[in-house]
Amino acid sequence: MKPKMFNIRVYGLVIRQGKVLLTDEIRFGIPMTKFPGGGLKPGEGTVDCLRREMREEMGVEISNVSHFYTTDFFQIARFTEPPQQLLNIYYTCTLEGIPDVVLTSQPFDFEKKQEGAQVFRWEKIDMLACEDLTLPIDKVVLKKLQHLTG
Repeated sequence: MKPKMFNIRVYGLVIRQGKVLLTDEIRFGIPMTKFPGGGLKPGEGTVDCLRREMREEMGVEISNVSHFYTTDFFQIARFTEPPQQLLNIYYTCTLEGIPDVVLTSQPFDFEKKQEGAQVFRWEKIDMLACEDLTLPIDKVVLKKLQHLTG
């Protein structure tokens, strides 16, 4: 199958004291654990997208943005019709200020388990397993993070 469109996603890797920030959310009726970020809008640069996503999801600005990884293999987007080729871009970044979000220590610790529910948590990079993340490209990124920090 050769998709005719691209779906470009931009994610932030926020790392503090050996931990990385994750988001647990329910999207398309599926509970998922992933890195914070989202879709690039037309006319938007990738770093601008990441800044917007972090403001929208966490109510904070970011700094020290540095490219970490761009998808280097073919991946079909799971949730698009017609099929689209997925291209994920990951940046390391620093949060400026305290996020205006629910922080928890337990996965999927939602007040209500419904579409759009979202919480954030810090997890030790060396204790995470690929199976803890939902999206295939996030699993590749986790291995790269563990290689750098291990």
